[in-house]
Amino acid sequence: MQPSPEHPPGLEPALAADIPPAAAAVRLSRRRRRNQICIAIIALGALNLVAYTALYAVLGGDAHNGEIRHIEQPDGSIQRAYYVRGHFLRTLKGREARVSRGLWIYSYLHSMSVFVTSAAMVLSMLVLARPHILATMRDGWISGPTFVAALSTLVILLSGAGVLIFLWDFLRELHAG
Repeated sequence: MQPSPEHPPGLEPALAADIPPAAAAVRLSRRRRRNQICIAIIALGALNLVAYTALYAVLGGDAHNGEIRHIEQPDGSIQRAYYVRGHFLRTLKGREARVSRGLWIYSYLHSMSVFVTSAAMVLSMLVLARPHILATMRDGWISGPTFVAALSTLVILLSGAGVLIFLWDFLRELHAG
């Protein structure tokens, strides 16, 4: 069937027959906008992952794998030293580097942001794939809507747990000693 005002592209003929052309155009416009937002979220999430990977490579690790050490100075005072550490990046033992407090905090927060943006990317991909999932999972042991809901819930719970674990470690590390 060729697209026309009565049958916009992407709208099944059975649905197009029941929906006025103006309403169908609005629905199609909303779907396009939703898809553009999902694609933007995926692109931003991928950019965040690339930025995290680049920073990890430059520093030789991240703050979550590093630590804060209390170093006694010659005058008897205690100074906090911030270290990032990477696993197996350049050697089997990994590598650590001393960084500023600000960079250590940024590295830790950026590590947490990867959970959030990765979840947002997966959920956006799920939104984009939802029509196909619903269409192909009609007669299986699990329905398409149940699968989408279960997978969305799992992604949210796992990424939320990851953020909470990292946040707990971050706050504990900052307030230790």
